[in-house]
Amino acid sequence: MSTSSSSDAQTPSSDHVEGTSSLAHEAPTSDAKVYKGKPMTWFRHLAYATGWGMTPEIEDEYRRDVGDYYADALCKRCEDHRDWLLKNSPIVRFMTDQVAEVNGHLSRDSIRCLPCEKDQAGGFHPTLGILLCQNKLRDRNHVEDTIAHEMVHAYDHLRFQVDWDNPKHLACSEIRASTLSGECRPWQEWMVRGQWKFLRHMEQCVRRRATISVSGHPKVKGDMEMAGKIVDQVFDSCYKDTRPFREVYR
Repeated sequence: MSTSSSSDAQTPSSDHVEGTSSLAHEAPTSDAKVYKGKPMTWFRHLAYATGWGMTPEIEDEYRRDVGDYYADALCKRCEDHRDWLLKNSPIVRFMTDQVAEVNGHLSRDSIRCLPCEKDQAGGFHPTLGILLCQNKLRDRNHVEDTIAHEMVHAYDHLRFQVDWDNPKHLACSEIRASTLSGECRPWQEWMVRGQWKFLRHMEQCVRRRATISVSGHPKVKGDMEMAGKIVDQVFDSCYKDTRPFREVYR
């Protein structure tokens, strides 16, 4: 399985990587976890909110500590959002039905909320199901985009028999997932990611996010130039393929 995107960032200028991520390293343990990070003081929260004295290393440490300290609350929030969306979100309900049409089954039991260390909001695994990174998700809208993105991967896996070991196959599914999930709509690009483009913003967003995802494939090894070329090779046909939708939904 390879690393990929539905994602977004904790800071306006960066992207989360998500998509076909391995879920094995996120398996839950039966032992109760003991918080081992630094104390979560008001000063640390203020420093993070204002950026005062923050280096990339300190920021990463803060995010890890927040994820660990508030793990139970983050898990409950994620699961509450998931359950609400499975009942009430038009796109999530539609994709659940479409996955069922190709002999798949997605339910709350196959969509799991777990802490993630990688910079991703979610992941899909053909056997393990969908991962929601409880410590990376901002709000219900972010959870909705992430679930929709991963459900497109699930649909592609069943409908088109995707070979996730093939970077071109991954690129095509990532292009479709970013296009169809709604994660590249203007508001997300402008206000969440700080991507202030007005012309062809949708196409640029999809290209950027698919390239980031493909760069994480084991055969690409982080080479952004190679990933970009792979995305370019399949972009036109995959960008136009809106199945199972009649057109781009959001």
